[in-house]
Amino acid sequence: MKLGCCYYPEHWPEAMWAEDARRMAAMGLSLVRIGEFAWSRIEPQPGHYDWGWLDRAIATLAAAGLKIILGTPTATPPKWLVDRMPDMVAIDEQGRPRGFGSRRHYCFSHEGYRAECRRIVTALADRYGDHPAIVMWQTDNEYGCHDTVLSFSAAAAAGFRDWLQARYGTVAALNTAWGNVFWSMEYRAFTEVDPPHLTVTEANPAHWLDYRRFASDQVASFNREQVDILRRLSPGKDITHNFMGFFTEFDHHTVGRDIDVATWDSYPLGFLEQFWFSDAEKHAYLRQGHPDIAAFHHDLYRGCSAKESGARWGVMEQQPGPVNWARFNPAPLTGMVALWTLEAAAHGAEFTSYFRWRQAPFAQEQMHAGLLRPDSSEAEAADEVRAAAAVLADIGPQPATQAPAALVFSYEAAWAIGIQPQGASFSYLELVFEAYSALRARGLDVDIVSPDADLAGYAMVLVPTLPIVPEGFAAKLAALTCPVLTGPRSGSKTDSFCIPEGLAPGVLKPLIPLTVTRVESLRDGVTETAEGFAVTRWREDVASELVPELTDAAGRGVVYAHGHIRYCAIWPDRALLRLLVERMAGEAGVPLLDLPEGIRIRRTASHVFAFNYSAEPVWAPQVGEVLAPAGWHIAPR
Repeated sequence: MKLGCCYYPEHWPEAMWAEDARRMAAMGLSLVRIGEFAWSRIEPQPGHYDWGWLDRAIATLAAAGLKIILGTPTATPPKWLVDRMPDMVAIDEQGRPRGFGSRRHYCFSHEGYRAECRRIVTALADRYGDHPAIVMWQTDNEYGCHDTVLSFSAAAAAGFRDWLQARYGTVAALNTAWGNVFWSMEYRAFTEVDPPHLTVTEANPAHWLDYRRFASDQVASFNREQVDILRRLSPGKDITHNFMGFFTEFDHHTVGRDIDVATWDSYPLGFLEQFWFSDAEKHAYLRQGHPDIAAFHHDLYRGCSAKESGARWGVMEQQPGPVNWARFNPAPLTGMVALWTLEAAAHGAEFTSYFRWRQAPFAQEQMHAGLLRPDSSEAEAADEVRAAAAVLADIGPQPATQAPAALVFSYEAAWAIGIQPQGASFSYLELVFEAYSALRARGLDVDIVSPDADLAGYAMVLVPTLPIVPEGFAAKLAALTCPVLTGPRSGSKTDSFCIPEGLAPGVLKPLIPLTVTRVESLRDGVTETAEGFAVTRWREDVASELVPELTDAAGRGVVYAHGHIRYCAIWPDRALLRLLVERMAGEAGVPLLDLPEGIRIRRTASHVFAFNYSAEPVWAPQVGEVLAPAGWHIAPR
């Protein structure tokens, strides 16, 4: 696995560039990402390009033996462009413009802005498409960051109407699909349909779901326009986009099909602070991050990049120190930057790139650490990068192999549950993450896959929830012989967000003969007992001739099994997930491990990696030694 960093030559005096490049190479870095925010320096005036500084920056980095990932600068359109096209900015859900002054100030649906993006990307690719130092292109930067997927602009409204007409053909079909007879919401023409915001109370959930599908498609087509230009003008060069953590606002599988290498931006400490983790977990993993945060995203984005040619992915931004954007921003425990780096290699990453080379002394991210401090002295992570580079050189390539367990992840499922959660604590991401963590806590490697992935060859398959079951998915599960777990709400909606005929689980009924007759959500703090686990958050009443595999203390069915298929009718707590993983693994003949708290195992084709996420030394019997905090053990298989 190669190592790299994110560098902004336009932020520093040109006299510093050569020494920076020399120090990067000496530290063990071989890749540098540049250019993704540089539009105002590339084109300071409309139609007037200043290539000189970028030519010299690329030449200086190349002279030190560094290879370059060049970003298209479309995440930060310059002020002159916004002034010329003020309606290019997104409009938020409250009807307010999201204007100039930071970044991502554009609407994906604005054709005028798209034309400007095609122009600047064409100019970049014309100039650097065959440059030998450039080995990869990055399109834009972090699509959707700062809640920018959904726009309610005039351009988005017009695009949505066209999208609806292409999807439904007639407005009568739209009215039927959405159930618009309800509350007298019927339309006479597609031109009458607006985005689903600023309504008196909640908008029709089918309206919202289609708007999210439309917005996701806009992201994908925006990206595809850039990819098409780069393929034509820079043939043979890889293309990537850097996705984010715990982010579901567009379908990453769709975007992933158009690029060569899926990458993501890894900030384990910020994600621990910002998401649902308990106060106890935030305390225990304060300076390490939860032991499954980074791994979850490594496996998710490996799945987003899966193609016939193989799954190619990497980490474009790795946290090297405190960040600036979370509510609280602790420093990583000594050794964690090296551990995070080696863990990426253990999951099959092609490269890990640190954000950033030097901490900026100005503007919005000046509190975000780099490998160097603003005065160019080395920050704490620099020695850890050298240590990781030495380990990587010693162990060699680490190709990933198919894991025994597959976890099905659906962006559409995240939208559906977000639109109609029914219970405030029913979080799609949390449910999927807990299922993933339950597998990892027993020493299992996991492939996170899309619903349209090939599931053959897996020893067990988990579908934490899939409210809308895609065409052919039920048949795919039926064809398997391995244990399959489907979670609550699976099959509970049709493609147009209606309750299916015959009730849930809809098209899954031939696999598991039961009917969900009623659902209820339980407020925080409400717990109903069962033997060895608890019923919290969500439960379903089930009618079936099947004898429940598991019941609660009152005898109500909780888990049902039929052949190789299981259905879980409650929100599964950690104890229930552990029990179900044990039963499925036993049926599949897959060995499990009893890992100490904070220890995680990952296997490649040639090695076994063990990582200690605990803040204390831990005896790990699986490797026969005590692992120090932020310690690791790597051995041949």
